[in-house]
Amino acid sequence: MRNMAAKRASKTKSASTADKAQLLQYYSEMLMMRRFEEKAGQLYGMGLIAGFCHLYIGQEAVVVGVQNALEEGDQVITGYRDHAHMLACGMEARGVMAELTGREGGYSRGKGGSMHMFSREKNFYGGHGIVGAQVSIGTGLAFADRYKDNKKIAVAYFGDGAANQGQVYESFNMAKLWDLPIIYVIENNQYAMGTAVKRASSETELHKRGISFGIPGEAVDGMDVEAVRKAADKAAKHTRSGKGPYILEMKTYRYRGHSMSDPAKYRPREEVDEMRSHHDPIDHIKALLLDRGYATEDDLKAIDKKTKAVVNDSAEFAKTSPEPDPSELWTDVLVEV
Repeated sequence: MRNMAAKRASKTKSASTADKAQLLQYYSEMLMMRRFEEKAGQLYGMGLIAGFCHLYIGQEAVVVGVQNALEEGDQVITGYRDHAHMLACGMEARGVMAELTGREGGYSRGKGGSMHMFSREKNFYGGHGIVGAQVSIGTGLAFADRYKDNKKIAVAYFGDGAANQGQVYESFNMAKLWDLPIIYVIENNQYAMGTAVKRASSETELHKRGISFGIPGEAVDGMDVEAVRKAADKAAKHTRSGKGPYILEMKTYRYRGHSMSDPAKYRPREEVDEMRSHHDPIDHIKALLLDRGYATEDDLKAIDKKTKAVVNDSAEFAKTSPEPDPSELWTDVLVEV
């Protein structure tokens, strides 16, 4: 029997133009992120992940839509809600999970954890724990692209809370002054750390924050991966053609608290249930696949089974991977040139 939540979700989104292969790709990628984050939450509860852990559950359509609009060699940087961004960049689930658990097999050899893992090979520059820090660093990546004239672009993801940081506006100013090839993606999940946008921002339409600098921007349904992809394609074309920065405000929603220690009592349960039941990005694509006859329930169950196997394997790899040797404490801290 068809998933009723998926059926309801399909009525709230824009008309779909994606073909079968594209929809299956979106579905598979978002499902991988959802299952990975669910497993990370389990490992955190078991005490295998220390420190902070910020889950991306509910926001999957944003990074999948944007990353599918990029080209090989484009660079990505984000904040601390970053596990899904790593997977979207092509980083292996094993390496990401091992890093979360502080193991030697992780992308930063177990020394970066949730907030600080990188992959030069995948052009992923972190994972940053300081709110808004990635915006200025991402602008620097775009400056390097402009300097090298390599036709590549940078994407800096940040949240509605970081949108109020001063360095964001310094970055906007420089990016437009030099027409740097960067897309600023504001993942507006509406609550920052726990305060609603309307209580912390005098201008709540965050895509307008670049107007005084001459930076165009638009608001996007961040729960609809196709809407995200369409907007990201437009922004990438604008930026890659030499016209400078572009701002995309993704109206999205996180189902869990700000971090694993956050009970999220600042929002009503009915609000979360409404988003899960009528706006879930994965249910929406599932409904399209079923409605068009592109897949059966059994097909989608098979994808889910395969996805869970990959995630479970990553957890087992992390559990059995050794912790970094104490002699590694001071390595990778300073590069002498």
